[in-house]
Amino acid sequence: MLTQPVVRTTEGTVRGFLDRGLAVFRGIPYAQPPVGPLRFAAPAPPEPWDGVREAFEFGPVAPQSGPLPAGEPSTGTDWLTLNVCTPHPDSGGLPVLVWLPGGGYISGTANDPMYDPVELARAGLVVVSVNYRVGAEGFALLEGAPANRGFLDQIAALEWVRRNVAGFGGDPDRVTVAGQSAGAGSIAALLTVDGARGLFRRAVTHSVPGRFCTPALAAEVTAELAKQLGTTPTAAALAEVDPWRLAAAVTDLGTALPQHLARWGRLAQAGIATIPVVDGEVLRGTPWSALDSGRADGIELLAGHTRDEFRLFSVLSGRHGSYTEEEARLALELYAPWPTAPDEYRAAYPGATAPDLLETVSSDALFRMPSLRLAEANAAAGGTSYLFELTFPAPAAGGVFGACHALDVPLAFGTLGSPAGRRLLGDPPSPEAVRVSQELQRAWVRFATTGDPGWPAFEPDGRLTRVLDARSETVRYPEQASGRIWAGHPLTADDLR
Repeated sequence: MLTQPVVRTTEGTVRGFLDRGLAVFRGIPYAQPPVGPLRFAAPAPPEPWDGVREAFEFGPVAPQSGPLPAGEPSTGTDWLTLNVCTPHPDSGGLPVLVWLPGGGYISGTANDPMYDPVELARAGLVVVSVNYRVGAEGFALLEGAPANRGFLDQIAALEWVRRNVAGFGGDPDRVTVAGQSAGAGSIAALLTVDGARGLFRRAVTHSVPGRFCTPALAAEVTAELAKQLGTTPTAAALAEVDPWRLAAAVTDLGTALPQHLARWGRLAQAGIATIPVVDGEVLRGTPWSALDSGRADGIELLAGHTRDEFRLFSVLSGRHGSYTEEEARLALELYAPWPTAPDEYRAAYPGATAPDLLETVSSDALFRMPSLRLAEANAAAGGTSYLFELTFPAPAAGGVFGACHALDVPLAFGTLGSPAGRRLLGDPPSPEAVRVSQELQRAWVRFATTGDPGWPAFEPDGRLTRVLDARSETVRYPEQASGRIWAGHPLTADDLR
């Protein structure tokens, strides 16, 4: 019986281990550690090694920012690693799912228990999960460094998959890249980046964030970050700052963003400072504009969002149900797509309270409408789009979370017993939660295998959408009121006001 699977990659041999009957390999480098002379540089090819490298442990996480960063500071600098879980390395031609973790572009790590790949791998997928640079390391616009380094990391990981996944039983021509939140936003960007062309065949995007910024705004953010650290906003100067200290400064700047509301607008309202920038080189436009203008081709896309996206943030901040009329007015002015849209929101939702209006427009602007528009733009660019909305409410905590942001992740991975799964779905989960999880898992596996998740494609006329709930159904897109308000208005990059 195979006890320690061994695979030869282009850089060297790795030895994994068996976990619940599956072959698992962790912490495989797909690029060199981005420190020292490589700090803030594009990812460099990994150094080859002799002998057999043990792939038993997750790689160290990249420096994390935010109020709830994933992972603790570590001394390891081999941040650019990936993990592989396969039914058996000697299998051949299995579909591949590459997972890009989310975290607002400032945090996120592939070792989160919520991303345990076992259930998906048991269903016949080779699952690859990727660590990439986040926060200032990955997305701050720095003089003397390429922009959007986190995206460049993801491309390097996909190139590694292209070179090596056959040795793990996968088919390099059947790669599906999947992500939620910032992971989904990354995929939306990769659809339009020349360097990613041909590296994946299909894409799964849950809760695509509508957050990209202009170089002018990104430069001001970096200048403010450098000012806090007492240095200058260049790659050379910030390379002298300890990476975890720099990550902490990003956290501090996020806390102070309301001070910049008058000039930084939506960026300050959202509370995350370092987001992808439309730099004209790596990213030549927003994903929607690139697809709409024909600068990118459509592919097979499974896109979706939850009904109550913003609820997670309002509950975790302790503000659910307590937003004021003034706060709702400000959110409508900042997020609604055009000057008269705030009035249209009030007309479209006549019985909504101030907290209801704030959550609705925030859900729309941050995740729901970007996801809908990505499905539309991908179809218009010649691809095939499938759309879903999760309406099943999280039963934990008296149902206060609703169908919130990130609820779909433990459902899709089948990790209902993970800490995040238990927090949202209860312990044990209800039979209804198990059924929704099984349906979403089946949709992922079927889509990665055949390009069809099991319901009709989304088309402009029918706008058919799978609504995932205790009793799922396929209907016209449910958020018609918001969809009409946003129709015809471009999703633009955040800019200076």
